[in-house]
Amino acid sequence: MSRKNDYSKKILKKLGENRAIPVEILGSQEDPKNKYSVNRSLKNLVEAGFAELHDSEHQTYAKLTKEGKKRLNSILLSGEDALVNPNWDGFWRIVLLDLPENRKQERESLRYLLKKAGFVCLKNSVWISPLPYEYLFENIKKDLGLSTELMIFITDKIDETTKQIFLKSFLN
Repeated sequence: MSRKNDYSKKILKKLGENRAIPVEILGSQEDPKNKYSVNRSLKNLVEAGFAELHDSEHQTYAKLTKEGKKRLNSILLSGEDALVNPNWDGFWRIVLLDLPENRKQERESLRYLLKKAGFVCLKNSVWISPLPYEYLFENIKKDLGLSTELMIFITDKIDETTKQIFLKSFLN
């Protein structure tokens, strides 16, 4: 992995922890020799649409965009520290995703996150997983304002035949 990616990921994670951060603080937390790399990474994140800068009277603040939140969620899902307890708790997480064609890019991003989280697509817009990622998708739902477009069900009630089919698909 390149150092540029390291700085970009660190910046995204730091921005994800706060509503906005003064740009000078982002750069000062790294070795002074690497300040240029941090500033360059922040500039690249802004150009990619993952972050935005806001000027106040005294300083410039960096903030995540909606696309930046999606990118951060993707990074968190693929990180080594993102492991979820692999022991099944007996509950199925079912996500219904219904975004219109004019929001295709957003829909594809959410499908990508669902796949990364170990969900399996059952029927076009129905996804299921035994892994406890419902909190991640509850946050995504809240952050992106998807009150009716993304629905999450958690249940332990599935008929035995269907349950066996689901278990086979997750064991493969």
